[in-house]
Amino acid sequence: MAPRVLVSEPLAARGLEAMTAAGLDVDVQTALSEPDLLRAVEGAAALVIRSATQVTAEVLEAGRDLVVVGRAGIGLDNVDVAEATRRGVMVVNAPQSNILSAAEHTLALLLAQARNVPQAHNDLRGGAWNRSKWEGVELHGKTLGIVGLGRVGVLVAQRAHAFGMRLAAYDPFVNAERARQLGVQLFRTIEELFATCDFVSIHATKTPQTIGLVNADVLAHAREGLRLVNAGRGGIVDEQALADAVARGQLGGAAIDTFATEPTTESPLFALDNVVVTPHLGASTSRRRRAAV
Repeated sequence: MAPRVLVSEPLAARGLEAMTAAGLDVDVQTALSEPDLLRAVEGAAALVIRSATQVTAEVLEAGRDLVVVGRAGIGLDNVDVAEATRRGVMVVNAPQSNILSAAEHTLALLLAQARNVPQAHNDLRGGAWNRSKWEGVELHGKTLGIVGLGRVGVLVAQRAHAFGMRLAAYDPFVNAERARQLGVQLFRTIEELFATCDFVSIHATKTPQTIGLVNADVLAHAREGLRLVNAGRGGIVDEQALADAVARGQLGGAAIDTFATEPTTESPLFALDNVVVTPHLGASTSRRRRAAV
């Protein structure tokens, strides 16, 4: 009997076809509740997920026959990797699959925030011509700080450079020579970065150490008028602290694509006019969906 692969989220047809052609029994069951997932994973040799499925210790316990958990994407923060390792279950991802789409969405948010694009769009569609109300700022000559100078962070830096932005970064794992090669000024602390930059973009990996990394204390050090973009991972930025900093005028605004809890339709950020939000669209392109599988 062919090994069964449980696919719990939508994948491109060519990925499903490739697994079937390899002789696997491909079992597609999407939008499973937690109890349904616990039942469906029983007897599966592999579990293929994206970002919505939570692979908890309970799921791994139910999936006693699992050999591998495959993430069609980069992040593994929805997988209990330590428990999987303890059980001898291999966890794999597709580390290059969405770096380009994530970098481009970061730039889209950067521009939307700088020029108040969605706010002006909504006003005009509502019958109001408010040119002066939604006056924005230029990117040229501004300093962009990047938290996490990995694959996506480097792509963002390259694209921001084309807009004439100065580049800075905070990443304790990047040395001075690497930063020099990229034309990026490296800061020793995240507080120093926030105190210096006009814009900051978050691209750090989500770990227990980086959850809440951008908190009220860090935001209190922010240069007045700084604008924050997070198209990286939810939970790295304290959303309530960010909303407070924007509301009191410490920050000029924010553009957020990822949230601590997803999906979400409630956040203190949603009530603020100078905050742009999108529902985790960083990897949502047709090309990226094909590349992940």
